[in-house]
Amino acid sequence: MPPNILDTMQSRVSFEICAVNIQSAHAAQAAGGHRIELCSALDTGGVTPSPGLIRHAVVQLSIPVNVLIRPREGDFCFSDAEMDVMLDDIRFCREAGANGVVVGALDSGGQLDLDALRAFKSVAGDMELVCHRAFDFTPDPFAALEQLIELGFDRVLSSGQADNAYKGRFTLGKLVGAASGRISIMPGSGIDASNIAAIMNETGASEFHFTGKRKVSSPGQPIAGLDAAYWVSDPDLIKAAINAATG
Repeated sequence: MPPNILDTMQSRVSFEICAVNIQSAHAAQAAGGHRIELCSALDTGGVTPSPGLIRHAVVQLSIPVNVLIRPREGDFCFSDAEMDVMLDDIRFCREAGANGVVVGALDSGGQLDLDALRAFKSVAGDMELVCHRAFDFTPDPFAALEQLIELGFDRVLSSGQADNAYKGRFTLGKLVGAASGRISIMPGSGIDASNIAAIMNETGASEFHFTGKRKVSSPGQPIAGLDAAYWVSDPDLIKAAINAATG
């Protein structure tokens, strides 16, 4: 890629940090993140965070807060009862002042559940609307991309249908080309300082999603049957990834 094109990409690139607790949300902002995706239960792929965490993040941060809407771990085929829960969660996020919501649903054949996505959009109103990595399980990501554009989604979080964004970087590059500016393709999964520049160079994407996480534990006695350690976003790891991407 010619140096002048790379310079232009670096000047407009933005970074979304996945934050799973209030300390991670503050770390993301302090380290130069442009936006957070707020969720809980990172080891299960993320679920909807608590109302208290949503409220405090929105009030305490000056950067936008997008909230993951996912009622449980596992697949992305949701029952009517689960849909009701997610729609209520979206209403709460809108009332709490969140910038956007991160949603996704599939039907039994693995296609995007268009009725569910329309319902999400209707309740979200003018909030930013992002499709999460349910997109990566669709049989034809390019067809799914056109459906999301038609529905009015703002962004797609994707690993390029691979185990991580580095492995999926070539598909991600094709998705960026197919999107042609009509929707943002945001690479995510396994991104850190060691690979973000290569992913940026190969894909031409201008937004990136990562956690910059490390495990910590509080001093004290071990908890029988439980893991006392938990994930936090580390400002140094976030800064290292940002610096690797921006030169």
